[in-house]
Amino acid sequence: MINRRVRDALLAAAAVASVAACSSSGNSASPATASAPPPVTVIAVEPQQVPLTSSFTGRLSAYREANVLARVSGVLLKRLYKEGTQVKAGQPLFEIDPAPYKAALDAAAAALAQARASAANAHANAQRDRALISSHLVSEQQLDTDEATERSTAAAVKQADANVETARINLGYTNVTSPIAGIAGEQQVTEGALVGQGTPTLLTTVDQLDPIYVNFDEPAAQIEQLSSAQQSGQLGAATGGQAKVQLTLPDGTPYGVAGLLDFRAVTVDPSTGTAPQRGVLPNPQHSLLPGMYVNLRLTVAVAQHAFLVPQAALQRDSQGAYVLTVGTDETVIQKRVMTEGASGVDWIVSSGLAAGDRIIIAGIQSAHPGGKVTAVEESTASTKAKAAATGVAPATGVRHVAAADTAR
Repeated sequence: MINRRVRDALLAAAAVASVAACSSSGNSASPATASAPPPVTVIAVEPQQVPLTSSFTGRLSAYREANVLARVSGVLLKRLYKEGTQVKAGQPLFEIDPAPYKAALDAAAAALAQARASAANAHANAQRDRALISSHLVSEQQLDTDEATERSTAAAVKQADANVETARINLGYTNVTSPIAGIAGEQQVTEGALVGQGTPTLLTTVDQLDPIYVNFDEPAAQIEQLSSAQQSGQLGAATGGQAKVQLTLPDGTPYGVAGLLDFRAVTVDPSTGTAPQRGVLPNPQHSLLPGMYVNLRLTVAVAQHAFLVPQAALQRDSQGAYVLTVGTDETVIQKRVMTEGASGVDWIVSSGLAAGDRIIIAGIQSAHPGGKVTAVEESTASTKAKAAATGVAPATGVRHVAAADTAR
């Protein structure tokens, strides 16, 4: 009985000692673990020139649009083209009954021949009188009369010649040709109809689709902000001095070829506060059609001293945008920044950063301003690859922010 009690007491003492040892071991490890700075991933940023873009909704229109009209009256005999196909400038499209105009040309030609004969006779009489006047074989009055007849018949020849030319032009109008090269549209008048009575009759239209225009409106406030930023030197002009236009089709597919801004209005519509703009784009395959609505990005300027910051690194609070950076002593520093929009998967930061700043892009939840961290460098190329792998979609456009504004 005593042995059993001794044994139980020894076992209890051993258990207490074991628990105490474990507790002591755990307490001694905690301070070491708590003192280790949390690891974060950083990327060093450098200033660079970054294009700035703005997003708009635009509508396509033909580069040139021509109405094909019946310029003389007559019966439409036939259509000489296939609707919806490419035609050349000067290509015949319609034929109007030419018979009346051929007859008119023949009559004008006959009148011209008669006028020329009369003029030849009058000239011969005047020449004879001028030769005989010195011999006093004809009177001066007769000479004056014959010379007047000579002049009037010469004028009649010119009038008859003009009538022939008019008749020839009218006959030519019976063969209706395309004024420009482009896509010929639907026939507006059927064969057998009487056209050109009183006013020209629209027969069809021809649209030149390569290149093609895109029309859109830009807010006047944005134009003013851009102008002020360029004058201050904060922004530079777009590459080549012309803004680049990039389209996105209605199904979300980007159009493969960029265009240029070729017209910017100098007046603002008071009802909308916008100014009309127009871009021109190549359209060799005619995949862009007049009347289509498209989204477009307009590269309007270049930020001269900007930083590209991954989207995950930019934080916001009630005071605006900021990033967390790591100093040389591994201390976390909060820096307020101003953005000019987005470029792909990056934010464009125009102020608040300095060359070589190490921005925290991963492990942000463990970093706090003034705290210590263990910084692990990551290259820009690696960051881009990870962003692409995560499926982060590029930004569709950029909103301009005036230099005096702060990022929100």
